[in-house]
Parts: sequence; structure tokens; C-alpha cells
Amino acid sequence: MLNRALMYTKQHTPNDLRVRFRRVQQEAHNARIRLTVPVVSRCDYTNIYHCAVRKTASQWVKSVMSDPIVYRHSGLLTYDPRFANWSHPRVSPPDRIALSLFFSRKRFDDIPKPERYRAFFVMRDPRDMVVSSYFSTKDSHGPMGDVLEVRKVLREKPKKEGLLFLIEDLAKKGRFNALRSWVLAPEDEAVRLVRYEDLTGPDQLEEMDRLLRHCGIAVPRPELETLLNRYSFSRMNDRKGAGTVSHYRKGEAGDWRNHFDDDIQAAFDKAAGSKLVERLGYPAYQGTPD
Repeated sequence: MLNRALMYTKQHTPNDLRVRFRRVQQEAHNARIRLTVPVVSRCDYTNIYHCAVRKTASQWVKSVMSDPIVYRHSGLLTYDPRFANWSHPRVSPPDRIALSLFFSRKRFDDIPKPERYRAFFVMRDPRDMVVSSYFSTKDSHGPMGDVLEVRKVLREKPKKEGLLFLIEDLAKKGRFNALRSWVLAPEDEAVRLVRYEDLTGPDQLEEMDRLLRHCGIAVPRPELETLLNRYSFSRMNDRKGAGTVSHYRKGEAGDWRNHFDDDIQAAFDKAAGSKLVERLGYPAYQGTPD
């Protein structure tokens, strides 16, 4: 009953009201942390930038980076420029972790940045992104942008036709080109490419330790274990109501194999480019089992 009520509220609240509410939430969260959490060590960088494409656990990253443990060992509060209508001339004020920048690499390179910064880009197997986008858009995503229009189409089509439609839609929106722009960019010591699968897989602890250290944040191992346990997918699903209002439907690497067939893979290769998966380092499609 509660999940249905939350879903109804989520789907019927105008996006501008949702954005304003989230801005107030973020400001209140930061004010509370600033007043109650002592900083024991400070990050050497003025800003950290979390860059991504959609459906790469950006809400999970936001939760982890906004936690008091990260603030205690960095002195950096979080900032989502979407909630401030992109009003800051440098995208983010100083001494902040800028969250969920859905930028191509060129757009990121073009924004004004401080002399000392670190950035990381979260990528994911684009076929899993397609499947995740399909279920999220069809069932649970908030009514922002053209979500409602796309949802109407997906709900009118069988799953296969819906996936074919969504692949073309994501290509038109530049999702696959954005992924390609980051993986083909020259190496830069300030920018770390991170796989969603590593952030959520069995070696999560080591991967998060490496990522945080890249960002100049050293969290002691016991506190890092506490942090990751606090935001495990199972716990977040329990809090949000898995399969009903949650974006954490599965999070499984390789779930695309349960939904792709030869036709869908061919459409994907045409829309995304046949070499994209190879360039990202993910396994090739082996065909539909007999």
C-alpha cells in the first residue's frame, strides 16, 4: 500500500516541484552535516566531479558521496547543479563534490574548473543500460523530460518492440556517443574511468578504496566497510521498495542476456556502433541459444 502511494506521488508530482524539493533536501542535509560532523582530514582538491551517463548507479554514487563518513574524511559537501538550475558559473561552488554530471567528455573538458580537481566517469555495459532504461522508463522513473511520452510508447508495445524503440531513442539522445567520448579520450591523471560492474561487484571494497584515494579521500577500512554496507543494493531496495518505486531493480551485470536476441543485438550495433562494446571492454554477443 505504501509503495503504491509513493509510486503515485512520484509519477504525479511536476518535475519543477520535485527539483525544488530536492534542492531543499540537499541544502538541509549539508547544513546538518556541517554542524554535526567533525572533519578529521581534508581533501587536497578544490572540487571532485562525478560524471556519468544515465543508468550507471548515479543515485547510489550520490548516496555514498553524501554520507557523513565521506565528509568526515574530506571536508567536501555534495552539490547537484541540476537542483540549482545550473546557476553557478563554474558548475559547482568550491569545496564540493559535484554530482551526476551527464556530460560528454568534450563538454566536461570545456567547463571552467579549479587548478586542483579530480573527476571520475562511471561507465556500464551499454546493453545493460538499455535494459535498465527500459524497465525504469516503463515502470518507475519520475516524470522528467520526455519520460511520460516514452513510457506511453513502451507500455503500448510488446517488450521486444519496446526495446527496439528505446535503443533508437537512446541513440538520438547521444547516450552511446557520450560513452564513446570518454573511453576514447586521451589519458588524464585527473580523470579516472570506473566500471559500474566493479563498483557493485565482489571487489567493491577495493574498487571504492581506489576511487576515493584518486579523489584525495582516505577512508579507513572499517569505516569504508560500514559505508558500503549502509548503501548495499539490498538495503536500498528494502528502503525504496524493490520492483515498485526503486531504481535498483536488479543491478546485475549481464542482465541484458535475458532480454537481447539476434534482432535486438543487430539494432543495438546499428544504433551504438558495432565496436562500442569492444572498446568498453565488455564481452561480445554470442547469439541466441538454440
